[in-house]
Amino acid sequence: MTTKFYDALQMDPAVLKRKIAACDTRQEKNYYWIAMAVRSVLIVAFAIVFISLLSGVFGSDNTPLAVALFCMMLGIRFVNFEYCIGDSLVTLAVVLAILVLVPSAAMVLPPLFLIPLHFTAFFAMLYMTTQRPEMGNGGLYSFAYVYLTGNPVLGEALVRRALMALVGYLICGAILFAKHRHHHKTTRFHHVMRKFDLSTPVHLWQLRMALGVSLVLTAGQVFGVERFMWMGFACASLLSEYPCSGNAVVRFRQRIVGAVAGCCAFFVLHLVTPEALHPLMGPLGGLCLGFCTDYRYKTAMNCFGALMLGTGIYGLQGAVILRIADTFLGVTFGLVFAALFHQLAAVRLLPDPEVE
Repeated sequence: MTTKFYDALQMDPAVLKRKIAACDTRQEKNYYWIAMAVRSVLIVAFAIVFISLLSGVFGSDNTPLAVALFCMMLGIRFVNFEYCIGDSLVTLAVVLAILVLVPSAAMVLPPLFLIPLHFTAFFAMLYMTTQRPEMGNGGLYSFAYVYLTGNPVLGEALVRRALMALVGYLICGAILFAKHRHHHKTTRFHHVMRKFDLSTPVHLWQLRMALGVSLVLTAGQVFGVERFMWMGFACASLLSEYPCSGNAVVRFRQRIVGAVAGCCAFFVLHLVTPEALHPLMGPLGGLCLGFCTDYRYKTAMNCFGALMLGTGIYGLQGAVILRIADTFLGVTFGLVFAALFHQLAAVRLLPDPEVE
């Protein structure tokens, strides 16, 4: 039985591709391919309108928060925090406060305080939002944290960022209430806190993510790495795999291959297309991302938006080289950190899934 078109638009590309593979007729396959294409176009169009509107009201220096809010808004429709709606609305406010205040604090604090600041803030955010890492919440909120850490603001711009966060809270809170108010009614956040145990895979994963990301962000800031948030994205992506193990070589290779392929594709397209079309390369990457299910292809398409912005700062060649270099630094750090962390903790607390 063919899924309703509206329902097909809500599906992940991986689900749609499985349905395509199961179809018996060309007509059915085309139906789901069209749904995937329309879904991708609608998401990119809505992203452009939503982000442009918020940036227009609260300033272009706060565009990173608009991007983060858009991603949160999409994710929160399908994934809740695994506890009652009242406590979820409170923790959503705390998460947004972390995203607004911590990057600015990290900008002015001495290096000595950066690791504890990032670790405490990032671990708290993961603990509040990600009880089931397999649902993707960890990747979403880690992206938001790293992106905003790489784009801090102070003064009047920080006030505008706080006001944007308030608007975002009203929107995301309304969606959270509408979609999840009947879920986990008897579970309170303090029940979740009482269950904390490093012998469980999810809490070990949260600890590893928080420690690894806090270390790589601190290193990037202290050593003045250009566009260090790209290094943070790469490391966080490698460490976000769940359940965690010490063997991150496969994801390491996939991230490198994807980044190099994406940078090369962007470089060639930027050279062969008219200058008037260059601003469309970011949305083009977003459209293509809507068809991707493989991690390497997702990594490649994510390069387009990043490089579109980076080219305006560093030039085409400089942005491409910097993206590849930062990616290599981030995944190399993540690879070494994962191996060391696994040796120190996971061997005793979490069996290697490959062994099982």
